[in-house]
Amino acid sequence: MTEVLVAGMAPHFVPYIEGWELQRRTHRDVVDGSAPDTLILCEHHDVFTAGRRTSARERPTDGTPVVDVDRGGKITWHGPGQLTGYPIVRLPEPVDVIEHVRRLEQMMIDVVAEFGVDGKRVDGRSGVWVTSAHGDNKIGAVGVRVADGVTMHGFALNCSNSLQPYSRIVPCGITDAGVTTLSLETGREITPADVLDSIVARFFTDGTTDKADVADPVDDADAPIATSTGGTA
Repeated sequence: MTEVLVAGMAPHFVPYIEGWELQRRTHRDVVDGSAPDTLILCEHHDVFTAGRRTSARERPTDGTPVVDVDRGGKITWHGPGQLTGYPIVRLPEPVDVIEHVRRLEQMMIDVVAEFGVDGKRVDGRSGVWVTSAHGDNKIGAVGVRVADGVTMHGFALNCSNSLQPYSRIVPCGITDAGVTTLSLETGREITPADVLDSIVARFFTDGTTDKADVADPVDDADAPIATSTGGTA
C-alpha cells in the first residue's frame, strides 16, 4: 500500500529544505519498514536546486543561492505554479532505476494528455517534452536517487509557473531547448491544484502500486547513495 501525502499547496508553499528533510525522514521510515511507500506532493517556495553533475557555468551568475542536492541530473528551479512529486517507494528486485524514471515520465505524459497537451519523450534526454514550431520544450522533469532499494526525489510538472527563473540558469544543462507550462500550451490557467487528482490517479494506474490513504497536509514538509539518474526534480 502507498500513502499520498500532500505536504503543502498554494498558498501554503513548502520551503525546499523542509521538504527535503521530510523526504529523508520518510525514506528512513520506508527503508526500516516503519512506514509504507509514500508519494509526497507539494508546491515549493522559489528555489534553485543542483544535482551532482551541475557545472559552474550552468549556475546563476547573480549570486542567487542554490541548494546542492543528492539526486542525479543538473540544475533546475522549483516554485509556485509547479507541482513537485517525491515518490518514496521500494523498487522491486532487481532494482531498475531507468524503469522507475520511465514510469514517472509516462505518468506525466498521461496527465498532460488529459488537458489536451501532447507530451512525449526525447531520445537521450529525461523528462517530458512538447514540440512547437520552435523546437522541443520541456514541461516535466525527472531526477531521482535510490538508496537501500528505496527512491527519493522524483518529478516536477510545470503548470502555471513563471518561466523567468529559468532564464537565470542553464536548466537541466540543456542549451538547445526551451521550457514550457501546461497553462502556456493550453492558453488557460492550469494550476497544480487542478492536476493534483490526475497525478494521484495516474500514479496508481500501472498496477504496480496499491493506493492507500491521502494524508492530511503538513505544515512543513542517510543512507549511502546507491544509484541516481535523471534530470531535475
